[in-house]
Amino acid sequence: MMTFSDAIRSCFSKFFTFSGRASRPEYWLFFLFIVIWNIIAGIIDWQFFTQVAVTETDTSKSITATSSQPVQSIVSLIVFFPHLAVAWRRMHDTGRSGLYALLPILLILGAFAVLIFGIGIASSFQHGGTLDILFTRATLLIVIPTLIVLVVSPLLVLWWLTRPSQPGTNQYGPNPHEVAQ
Repeated sequence: MMTFSDAIRSCFSKFFTFSGRASRPEYWLFFLFIVIWNIIAGIIDWQFFTQVAVTETDTSKSITATSSQPVQSIVSLIVFFPHLAVAWRRMHDTGRSGLYALLPILLILGAFAVLIFGIGIASSFQHGGTLDILFTRATLLIVIPTLIVLVVSPLLVLWWLTRPSQPGTNQYGPNPHEVAQ
């Protein structure tokens, strides 16, 4: 059985390893590690890097707190590749290509492209013309399903990450539960 420290050690030792398989405990314990460190980094940023501005008028008082979040940014950079690699291997463990771990990111990039090109095409026509209305409505017909897919795809990836290991050896390697540790 993989422990919390084993999962952390395994993920950092396989920093750029996108081949093989990762068990559910390895992935989810490392995910817990990331959540804990992001909370700690957030507290450090809040405590040491937050600037508070007070704006007063005759009738109201407004307080604004801002932070550049340098510690959270550093933590995110450190864990990005190990998290991507373990998610990739976790997908392999369920019998899927590791590319599925990138599905939400790829769909977000696609949605931005659709939005930018759709708005760009619609704005290139004179306002009030029939083609302008056509492209604006066509853009909406594309954007609405795209937004639905953007909401569903992370949930689908989350579902796949929670699935049990595929029994036996698959095309990505032996089952991590069946390999002597």
